[in-house]
Amino acid sequence: MEKEELIKKWLDNDLSPEELKAFKALEDYESLIKLSSFTKEYKAPDFDAEATFNTISHKIGCKKQSSKNWLNPLLKVAAILAICLSTYYYTTTLDTNYRTELAQKTNVELPDLSIVNLNALSKITFNKKNWKKNREVLLEGEAFFKVAKGSTFHVKTENGIVSVLGTQFNVKQRLNYFEVICYEGLVEVAYNNLKMKLKPGESFLSLNKKTTKANIITNSEPYWLNNMSAFKSVPLANVLNEFERQYDVIIDASKIDTSKIYTGKFTHNNIEIAIKAITQPLQLNYTKKNNTIILSLD
Repeated sequence: MEKEELIKKWLDNDLSPEELKAFKALEDYESLIKLSSFTKEYKAPDFDAEATFNTISHKIGCKKQSSKNWLNPLLKVAAILAICLSTYYYTTTLDTNYRTELAQKTNVELPDLSIVNLNALSKITFNKKNWKKNREVLLEGEAFFKVAKGSTFHVKTENGIVSVLGTQFNVKQRLNYFEVICYEGLVEVAYNNLKMKLKPGESFLSLNKKTTKANIITNSEPYWLNNMSAFKSVPLANVLNEFERQYDVIIDASKIDTSKIYTGKFTHNNIEIAIKAITQPLQLNYTKKNNTIILSLD
């Protein structure tokens, strides 16, 4: 049976058990079910088919009463069809979004079974409908990708674009900070007018518009996947921003110089140990007041 005939019989609630099985096997089955749920909740405005018919008949000089027998149901079907088509288009072209809040991480499975690990206060957006033709993810924040082999896979950020075929890599996009680390395979980074390829262990960093490429990565995956933030020669301001994201606190650093360079790590599991890992190497003191941590030199 043709697809259109199955859908028509489904709309009429007239499917046999065999036809129902065939209907459920349709590629658009899930979208049609969503459409059905949506239209059940949708209450169309009152429609007076007879009055509409009389108006049209008067304008075109039609006097034949028999025309009303087929025009009334036709107008109703046309109205329902218009609603269904617009709703179907709307529900099947929507983007899918996943986001994390402060002190939250999550894992996302993409349509091709690629895996994305989202760090705190991050967001990814992609379109399931066009995924086979366009493997593309929009990223805000930080994420680790394990990409299934296939067509070119793109990660787009405000700072630059990362393109791969099948690999493992980490992308971090924050204010004035853009970092890409390749853990497996080959990664291409497009940043402004610059393009470069990263091999396993290599990283690209743009910090306050200064770019560097290094081959210093020895770990097999990002530290944050194991609840640890690690930094190498990074301004303290960036470290404190990450601390706030992981612990959902406010840090008052107005009394210190946040341009100081920090190298080290802090855990995501114990706030006391974490803050000491930052303050002690820099000889800073801290006090806690409600949800605020105040840093000082005294």
